[in-house]
Amino acid sequence: MWKERLLEYLRSEGYRPSTVQELCEQLGVKSAADFRAFVRLLNEMEDAGDLVRTRNNRYALPEQMNFIAGRLQLKARGYGFVIPENEAEADIYIPQSALNGAMSGDRVLVRLREERGKGAQAHREGEIVKILERGNDRMVGQISIYAHHAFVTPLDKRFPEDVFVPKDAVGQAHDGQVVVVELTSYPTATHGPVGRVVEVLGYPDEPGVDILAIVRKYNLPEVFPEDVLADAERIPLELDPAEIARRKDFRSETIVTIDGEDAKDLDDAVHVKRLPNGHYELGVHIADVGYYVKENSPLDKEAFRRGTSVYLVDRVIPMLPPRLSNNICSLNPKVDRLTMSCVMEIDRQGRVVSHEIVPSVIRTAERMTYNDVRKILEDEDETLRARYAPLVPMFELMRELALILREKRMRRGAIDFDFDEIKVRVNDLGEPTSIEPRPRSIAERIIEEFMLVANETVAEHFHWLGVPFIYRVHDEPDPDKIIHLNLFLHNFGYHVKGSAGGKVHPRALQEVLNEVEGKREARMISMVMLRSMQQAKYRPECTGHFGLAADYYTHFTSPIRRYPDLAIHRIIREVLTRGSLSPKREAQLREFVAEASRQSSERERIAQEAEREVDQLKMVEYMQAHIDEEFDGIISGVVPFGLFVQLDNGVEGMIHISELADDYYVLHERQMALIGERTRRVFRIGDPVRVVVIRAVKEDLRIDFGLVEHLREATYVGGEGPGAIVYDEDLTPKERRETERRRRQAAAQAGDRKGRDGKRQRARRDRTEEARAGVRLSDWDDGEEERSAALGDMLPGALPYDAWDEEYPDPRSRRRKRGGRGAADEVREPADGRVAGSRASAPARRGGYRTWPTWEAERDSGRGKGAARGGRSRPGAKSTGKRKSESGKSGKRGARKKGKR
Repeated sequence: MWKERLLEYLRSEGYRPSTVQELCEQLGVKSAADFRAFVRLLNEMEDAGDLVRTRNNRYALPEQMNFIAGRLQLKARGYGFVIPENEAEADIYIPQSALNGAMSGDRVLVRLREERGKGAQAHREGEIVKILERGNDRMVGQISIYAHHAFVTPLDKRFPEDVFVPKDAVGQAHDGQVVVVELTSYPTATHGPVGRVVEVLGYPDEPGVDILAIVRKYNLPEVFPEDVLADAERIPLELDPAEIARRKDFRSETIVTIDGEDAKDLDDAVHVKRLPNGHYELGVHIADVGYYVKENSPLDKEAFRRGTSVYLVDRVIPMLPPRLSNNICSLNPKVDRLTMSCVMEIDRQGRVVSHEIVPSVIRTAERMTYNDVRKILEDEDETLRARYAPLVPMFELMRELALILREKRMRRGAIDFDFDEIKVRVNDLGEPTSIEPRPRSIAERIIEEFMLVANETVAEHFHWLGVPFIYRVHDEPDPDKIIHLNLFLHNFGYHVKGSAGGKVHPRALQEVLNEVEGKREARMISMVMLRSMQQAKYRPECTGHFGLAADYYTHFTSPIRRYPDLAIHRIIREVLTRGSLSPKREAQLREFVAEASRQSSERERIAQEAEREVDQLKMVEYMQAHIDEEFDGIISGVVPFGLFVQLDNGVEGMIHISELADDYYVLHERQMALIGERTRRVFRIGDPVRVVVIRAVKEDLRIDFGLVEHLREATYVGGEGPGAIVYDEDLTPKERRETERRRRQAAAQAGDRKGRDGKRQRARRDRTEEARAGVRLSDWDDGEEERSAALGDMLPGALPYDAWDEEYPDPRSRRRKRGGRGAADEVREPADGRVAGSRASAPARRGGYRTWPTWEAERDSGRGKGAARGGRSRPGAKSTGKRKSESGKSGKRGARKKGKR
């Protein structure tokens, strides 16, 4: 009672931060009991981040005090982002210096600072002022044991600090093992985290330890609590005849399940038949898990906590115990099962003209697999067609209806990204044996279309009833991303129609996909467009699904493995049996669906991250057996420090820019390409390449490639738009010869770079005496400006130099004023011992980054430390002295001071 009144008053116009006494006066809190309850409420809301208390003990809403509550996500580099709880708010950048002891996953309160950057690069920055809730109490890492203590290095790179473990808290762990450590003290500004070992997983190279470490890292619960298992054991495995009598009986229908070969939780079955009026009857029958999992039971609470089943390469972590998921709830063939059915009459245009949603009982005729249905319909396998002869006509009718439904979706503007699913297969020891792309056949499309139309029908039905429900929503893309997508498409001569201001209809995106279908840039554009989309989530409001171009959508079809499906099944049965909900019950359900939507969305993201990490882990392990072997792939991503390449088998790795030895390459963001300064050679997202595997590191989940051959060479000719990049295959023979000549010339220049460096160094030594006599070294110019290397000559204003990989920093960013003008501090050497910018010290260094001379290089060439002051940053740059003379200022001040010293 007090909470609603308090929030209403705090949100009122003209509210100013008030003390407890002022709030009590305004809200009419008079008795001692009410006062104690009110103060307790204020404390609870403050702890939860719903209120902020100022230094003079006045209360206000966080947004009124420039505070925002959200969840922190750290990056491996040490900085992070806070994702606000209000979905309308943009993410907030948190520098490492402003974390104040917060760890990745923590719920925090952020004070906003000023906005940084301008235009499209503008972002909000903040400082964490309070940790509302810790997101992790355990961590997985490798332990290093010393004489009197130990340290655990987290496997998750988002946790940069090692965990200190006292000697008496090491337990049975041995040096080098992977362990689970429970945090007993969180990091502060003065000390790091402290913990104790609670589980030893084993040595990193032992079979199964790698995946088990990921399971523990994401806190995926493998074992069901005893009370949950006991609750499951109480469920009978035989159907109650009285319950069957209350349901609609579909046991006379020919119903089948169609799933993968290794599926055990069969939760959806279908039947199709033609009606006398020429329409189709489609029945989608879903396991009635909600009948067995009662609200607030131990089974229900555990399913809510897990949120979803997690499918890893060698195991499944189910949402429900096997007694339900693989037994009584699974729609196994030729046995009676309780279901929730959505039976639809669909016309020849794919419109649902009538439907019925009822509790039911079914008996499936066969357990079909995708492969068998594909062979029956596409390959027309005579053996399988003979074996399933009574079902073949229904499968053909299913194909006919599925194509009609898909055509209807495409007409209304749904987006269809046709990417193959990647399947990693492992042996009994967990070692990867193969990686296979699994294309979507007609069998997968049949089930996909039937589930989509059932989900839409159920969502629309209960939306108009106005009952509390959980919907699957997909928001419109961020306008800025659509603007950038359009700029990218302009490079190929395409345009997203009706996208002024970043607003777009999904049909416009699908039209672009249709236009590029079959062309060489099709896959590239599909990938870039997919990355421009938002992530789908669960929400208690029906706001539509952008990607499907659907106004109403929910998840109704997988209650064995998704909690939202299970929850709405119970709501459906309650509404169908009672007819209406009381106001009190409706309020309870609205609160429940809001919390279930939030929890299910969060657990879904965690499951997806775990599944992707395990897949990547096994891909890295698979590629470890293929070092020095060559593969074909496409460029799937372009960043300032290299190229991401996806192989034909789905494995993705990187060609670091230092492997591109023939030129210096810089990022052209609009073209999504790396472009060589001299050769104008282009590496563009979507281009086919042939690569060699250099290394595969499981600890970093990293695969490094070397470039063997660029299979579609192109040249940047300047400007923007379709003509900015020309592929060699589109050139005339004369133009192609000229392009090859220019590349050979650039390669020769790159090979002769060492000689030019030596010549400059000899010229500098010849002028050493002049420098000692007071002549500024920066006035020296050998007249060999590399005009061909001037980026502005070919890429005007398009390729900034400020986005280099942190592994190879620009030495100029480390310079500080010391002593007179032009002085520079010593530049640290990179980890591999090379001197950044010293071509003389590392003449064989492979290309990729522009380098700048440093005083170490000049010292090594015989000039000494002091001679570097005032030197040029790169060939062709104007000297400091010249710049001062041109601006009317004297360039002799430094010389006078030098003479005095």
